[in-house]
Amino acid sequence: QVQLVESGGGLVQAGESLRLSCAASGRTFSTYTMGWFRQAPGKEREFVGGITWSGGSTDYADSLKGRFTISRDNAKKTVYLQMNSLKPEDTAVYYCAITWVIGIPRSTSAYNYWGQGTQVTVSS
Repeated sequence: QVQLVESGGGLVQAGESLRLSCAASGRTFSTYTMGWFRQAPGKEREFVGGITWSGGSTDYADSLKGRFTISRDNAKKTVYLQMNSLKPEDTAVYYCAITWVIGIPRSTSAYNYWGQGTQVTVSS
């Protein structure tokens, strides 16, 4: 069993930055791929990005490349999502998730455990 807890969300103005954290507990953390997703009201949950267990590979949604950065600290069992130059359209609930699948899958169905989500609101 794995537990994931996101934190760091909040209300910011357009152009500002936020860093989200996802703390994992339970099974061995270092061998998993961690993904970040987001879901805006009335929309489907979408892939934001992910990072492999070694931290050697990352992948991002094309529209977010250059603004969002994912990193991880296996010793702390924590993954981070650094979000810069935030836009109102980034407003959503952000979730982290864990998978055993090799690589960085973009589909929600590939992930086995999810956090409860943290709200990010960007005002214009």
